[in-house]
Amino acid sequence: MKAIDLIRGSLQMTGQLTERLAGELRDKPMTRATPGAPGGDGGHAIWLLGHLAFIEGGLRRIVRGDPHPLEHWAPLFAMGTQPSNDPAKYPPFDEILKQYRELRAGNLKLLNEMGEAALDRAPAWVPPGFEDAMKTVGNTFLLIALHNMQHCGQIADVRRVAGLKRFM
Repeated sequence: MKAIDLIRGSLQMTGQLTERLAGELRDKPMTRATPGAPGGDGGHAIWLLGHLAFIEGGLRRIVRGDPHPLEHWAPLFAMGTQPSNDPAKYPPFDEILKQYRELRAGNLKLLNEMGEAALDRAPAWVPPGFEDAMKTVGNTFLLIALHNMQHCGQIADVRRVAGLKRFM
């Protein structure tokens, strides 16, 4: 197996899982994971999905230096932001889900266009604090998939709190 196949499969799997987990939360976008937990309430569905879409949008900036298409969402969804309890602050759920889908599809296309040989190249730009994790384009694509999977666990918690059935 080539590295690009592993990365592509990881992106496809986490993208499908995210859509499946989050899709049924459309009517419960402000449901939070682990409410009342000693460490604080977890993020709500709309923040988790928006954060994932925002991170997807940043991938092209990192690997190629392209502008971030969702930079205007940074105050809501960038790393370090906190979910607000005010639903009026957020874009509609379906808009966020659409952005996530389109950006993930675009990133898969970008991966295929760049090819296996590009995986060992250095990214065009690395966010401060990610120098070790994003040493190569391949590391960066894989980190995006792993980051997505971590938040899938939180979305699964949101589903549980919302009373939705497990699907796996």
